[in-house]
Amino acid sequence: MGLARVERMTRGMPESNAISEHRCTLPWSLRAATEDDRAFCWRLHEETMRAYVEATWGWDGPDQRMRFEAAFDPAVVRIVEVNGRAAGWLKVDASGVPVRLLSIAIAPCYQRSGLGTAVIGQVVREAAGWPVWLQVLKVNPARALYERLGFVLIDETPTHWELLRTRVG
Repeated sequence: MGLARVERMTRGMPESNAISEHRCTLPWSLRAATEDDRAFCWRLHEETMRAYVEATWGWDGPDQRMRFEAAFDPAVVRIVEVNGRAAGWLKVDASGVPVRLLSIAIAPCYQRSGLGTAVIGQVVREAAGWPVWLQVLKVNPARALYERLGFVLIDETPTHWELLRTRVG
């Protein structure tokens, strides 16, 4: 998706600053992933996404593991830590416009704590004013979170919603 297409799609959309209104009080940080994080990321993917994948296509464990392994690249994955312990992970492609939030997984014990909001806020800040795109399975209620954070529905596929957060002035 090029810059011209993003600008056409977002023309007239309100600019959003919703993320700045939310605060996370947990002591969290992001760090680069290493090969040693692969097992944690797989377990968390399975724990947080299995029900949604089952509802959409059915869960085929070996196929899901193969897809995960093919997509897992420590060079673009970051680990979310709370008090120095892994609590989530995200994968971002910042090589073009829009910046693409390809995956985010927060451990269930930290969901609804503001941690996911804080992490997404960091992605938006690092995008330095450029739009941020993501997609979410239609059966995943996280769409409501993304919309509260200023993402707007721009497209859909049979299985996913595509959302975009426009740049903030």
